[in-house]
Order: sequence, then C-alpha cells, then structure tokens
Amino acid sequence: MRLFQVREAGGANRLGILRDGGALVLQSAHDGVATALDLLEACEEGGLVVSRWAAAAERAGRFSVLPWDDLTHGTGPRLAVPVSPPEVWGAGVTYRRSAGFREEGTGIYDRVYSAERPELFFKATASRCVAPGEPIGRRRDSSFTAAEPEIAIVLGRSGAILGFTLANDVSAWDIERDNPLYLPQSKVYKGCFAFGPTIVTPDEIPDPYAIELRCRVLRGGREVFAGEATTGQLKRRFEELVGWLARSNEIRTGTVLSTGTGIIQPLGSGLEEGDEVVLSSPELGELRNPVALV
Repeated sequence: MRLFQVREAGGANRLGILRDGGALVLQSAHDGVATALDLLEACEEGGLVVSRWAAAAERAGRFSVLPWDDLTHGTGPRLAVPVSPPEVWGAGVTYRRSAGFREEGTGIYDRVYSAERPELFFKATASRCVAPGEPIGRRRDSSFTAAEPEIAIVLGRSGAILGFTLANDVSAWDIERDNPLYLPQSKVYKGCFAFGPTIVTPDEIPDPYAIELRCRVLRGGREVFAGEATTGQLKRRFEELVGWLARSNEIRTGTVLSTGTGIIQPLGSGLEEGDEVVLSSPELGELRNPVALV
C-alpha cells in the first residue's frame, strides 16, 4: 500500500491512499484514524490491519477520490509530507562513494565505513521537513550545499520497518568538510530534509536491496547534474542501522531514518537558488523540490 497526506487550508494533515493511479483522500476520521501517524500507531500498537481498515473506511464513505496529478500540480489540496515524524535521523558513509568523497587525509570517514559502529546523527524535526513541491534550503553561509538522494525507512516503536520513501538529506558539505564538529550545522537547518511522495509498505517492495534511485538537478530547465545508485550498493543492512539507532535510544512510531547516499554531487556543482532537484525510483515514485536560500 502507498500512504500519503494532504494538507488542509488550516494546516492540518489528512491521510490518503494511492491506488491504481487514483488518490483516496480521507475526509473525516474513521475509527480514530485521521493522519498517517494515527494509522501507523494503530498498526504498531493496536494490531490494526491497514487493508481492512481502508476497506471499512471506504464502505463508510470516508474517502473522496482525486486524480493524483491534482495533488501535485493542481490548485486544490496539495501533498504534505507522507507522515509527520516525531524525529528524523540520518545514517552516513553507508556507500563507498560517500566515504571516498569526504576523505581529505583525516581517515575518519574510511574508519567509519569499515567500523562496526555506523555513523548516525539527528537530522530534523517535523518543522524542518518539506513536502513534495516545497523548497529545500541552501544555507546562506554555505558555498557548497548539495542534495543527498537517499532511501529512508519509516519505523515503528519496536524498530520494525513500516515503509520506505524517497528522501533528500540536504547538506552543506563545505561546512562539514571544514571541520567534522560542524556536522550539526551542515545537516540541521530550515528546509534541510525533504521526503515523499508516499510511504510504500514493505509488502510492495519485493527486494529492499534492489531499489533503484536517480537524482537530477535542473537549472533553468537544463540538467546540470545526474546520478544513479541502488540499495544493493549499501554497506550495511537496514536492520543493522535500526539496531544501532535503538541502542540507549527510544524510537517512536513514525520516526524516519534516512540511510545514506551513493549519489555524490562533485565539488563546484552545488545547489543554487532556483534549482530543482528531482529524485525518482521505479519502486517509490518521484520527489521534486525547488531550492531556496534560507
């Protein structure tokens, strides 16, 4: 199943289900479920079966049906982030290319790549996340902010993987490369994380280590960067990353963990105001975001 959310005029989010190209948008709560987080919590903690709940809500007339394109390009309800996460975490140096790019003679990234313990860092709060079509941020004090196209997993309280989504872990690489202690400033700021457009449940992903991901950066409609990767190139399994995240740390249902990038924008090709970043995956859809100075 593919879950999404739309934002009402007053700012509240409503759950949606993408099915056969059509979008079922919940008009009112059904059995206490109004948002994607409500649904995930009910599944994780109450044993709710999503397909049965959706069928019952449909029989009760709780859904309206809208064309998917209207939610991405229309003037009515627009896509929100597919879940309002309690927290967003990131994993780094999980692909060989990521380690090689960041290395400047210090050895710290190579050591992380080969170490037992992965790099995990706090990435964002819900207020710092942006939805499909909304602007991601380029820091004003950064001369080289880059897209980091990633596959993110949505977690339950138990650490179970509840779904997969596209994510852009936007990062000011020049700040991080200047000194690794500046990592929080490189990673955490307004508009630093985009994800969506949907959460794809694990039953629709035959092989989580065969997910394809492509990134394009458009400037004035012209492609200035393109790159590809697959989750088959990951050094670490998703469950391994989740296991480390759960050490001495509470995972709340709906937490998003972005699992690292294997697509590297080269130096000198950073994001500029007005660019558009397009992430796409046959398994997960397409995520488009313009770039704005923040």
